[in-house]
Amino acid sequence: MDTSGTPYTMPFGEPDGLTFPPLYARLQREEPLARIRMAYGGEAWMVTRYDDVKTVLSDPRFSRAATVGADVARLVPAISHSTSVINLDPPEHTRLRKLVAKEFSVRHIEQLRPRITQITHELLDTMEKHGKPADLVRGLARPLPIQVICEVLGVPASCHYAAAPADDSQAIQAIQGFSRMHSYLTAAVAERRLNPTEDMLGALVQVRENDDRLSDEELVEFGMTLLMGGFETTAAEIANFTATLFRFPSYLAELRADPGLVPAAVEELLRMMPLSRAGFVRIATEDVELSGGTVGKGETILPYIHTANRDPEVFERPDELDFHRQRNPHLVFGFGPHHCIGAQLARMELQVALGTLLARFPTLDCAIAPEQIEYPKNKMVRGPDTLPVTW
Repeated sequence: MDTSGTPYTMPFGEPDGLTFPPLYARLQREEPLARIRMAYGGEAWMVTRYDDVKTVLSDPRFSRAATVGADVARLVPAISHSTSVINLDPPEHTRLRKLVAKEFSVRHIEQLRPRITQITHELLDTMEKHGKPADLVRGLARPLPIQVICEVLGVPASCHYAAAPADDSQAIQAIQGFSRMHSYLTAAVAERRLNPTEDMLGALVQVRENDDRLSDEELVEFGMTLLMGGFETTAAEIANFTATLFRFPSYLAELRADPGLVPAAVEELLRMMPLSRAGFVRIATEDVELSGGTVGKGETILPYIHTANRDPEVFERPDELDFHRQRNPHLVFGFGPHHCIGAQLARMELQVALGTLLARFPTLDCAIAPEQIEYPKNKMVRGPDTLPVTW
């Protein structure tokens, strides 16, 4: 496809509440395959329509494995060298997902609900004991997913390091934390080979499919992926959801009046929330035709999930928050082979956190004006660092 036009520079600006910069919607209408200049690594294509995004996420002609290395257009400074499951293509990816799938089934994850509920109550007990105003990020949003994923895997919360550096200045600390976590998991896997345990890491050590099993390095990489991926986004969304309800009090009143709406509210807030500033790019392994034109072999493409989730061809009144939406096939957790394996766990944590918070504090309110909530601009995952609340 012709690349002579001036590319658009990503990102296109900051969201305002649930409102995106208008350029995203214009591109979706008029230029669904747009040339963009990424913050690092050069230029790429971006698709914004729902069907195109699903194609890029699921079509094997778009590779994740090819994105590992230095010369790939990306929105973040970190260069991916990881061989984790998120950077594999079939058949290697298919093999790993098949081996671990049972541990992430809906039935298996649902068994964790009572413990997640207990942890949430304990955190809110502590927050209430310390008095108001309280910081919801420090009191609930961050410690809940850390404690849950560490308990699920069977590792101490003290070994957890917050997924990625918040900004470039923390790169050294992040590398050191990554190294410590890798060393701990290497030892933990070796110990579970000798002495089986009933936690998820122990179960994964024992998983076999005929003569196939996960190697020690695969187990360590998978554990790293779960520890990091199972924390940052869920923590951000607990704070984001609560901040959004403060900003739109009619929706907060709706949930208070009908707590049974919480699961649907979680799905709708997931659809609407501008969360990630990054996104996982793909590289075309051959020419692929999309609705806006052709992506050439070897070219990088960014499937922009946030605009796909507001495609008017799929979602009625796409820019309206609606807790009664009957059909909500959002793509927050991806689509196809790389659909987030921890999606059910994240959903449950968000449901439990939001529902318990509103039940425990019927008069919950923001301790500052909602428009004063600050969203740091140097983080890959968008969410407030602090959220002062009262009740």
